[in-house]
Amino acid sequence: MKLDIIGDIHGCFQEFEELTMKLGYSWESGIPLHNDRKLAFVGDLTDRGPESLRVIEVVYQLVVQANKAFYVPGNHCNKLYRYLIGNKVQTTHGLETTVAEYEALNKDDQQSIQNQFIELYDGASLYKQLDKGKLVIAHAGIREDYIGRTDKKVKTFVLYGDITGKKNPDGTPERRDWAKQYKGSALIVYGHTPVKEPRRVNNTINIDTGCVFGGRLTAFRYPEMDIVQVPSSIPLVAEKFREFG
Repeated sequence: MKLDIIGDIHGCFQEFEELTMKLGYSWESGIPLHNDRKLAFVGDLTDRGPESLRVIEVVYQLVVQANKAFYVPGNHCNKLYRYLIGNKVQTTHGLETTVAEYEALNKDDQQSIQNQFIELYDGASLYKQLDKGKLVIAHAGIREDYIGRTDKKVKTFVLYGDITGKKNPDGTPERRDWAKQYKGSALIVYGHTPVKEPRRVNNTINIDTGCVFGGRLTAFRYPEMDIVQVPSSIPLVAEKFREFG
């Protein structure tokens, strides 16, 4: 199994297209395809960036229609899903950009995007075990003892990380550094927490390099363990990146 796992895109379609082309994928058919590799997405396809709906359309075609990619949802995906099925959610923390794009469409196009994203999300598992369990893709990571489970505790961890219940000064949930305690044999590839460089700790790697905050969009090549990146076209917002001690 040869995979290119892409970090949090957050509506940065231009960088997504550029990265897949750098990885050797062809867009001739309208979606990025490779002769012997597949793409995988760690979630948070949308919000904050300029072209969230184009990202949804391409990932939907890849995952649902063509069966040529893997996708696991992130917390922003979860919130957009709840919005699209009619739940009351706050359109803040980036969702407002996706909603603005959505509301600018005509009713038929709104229905099409709504149907596509709901089908994509409904068909996704919380996390993906691949290569006979040697590889796990999970948006915010996963503890070793949670692999194989799908209960509420696991869902919260996979979407939001190892949250303490407290808030950071900027209002985001405080998170423990779960990767430092990880001792599992499966390689965990995840995103969620923006870091300046891909962060390898124990048998885990965080590939959210904050493209939407002016960092880079990162792909992790499996089984080669190589990193491929493209720079963001967005100005850098340095305070959005997590520093680890």
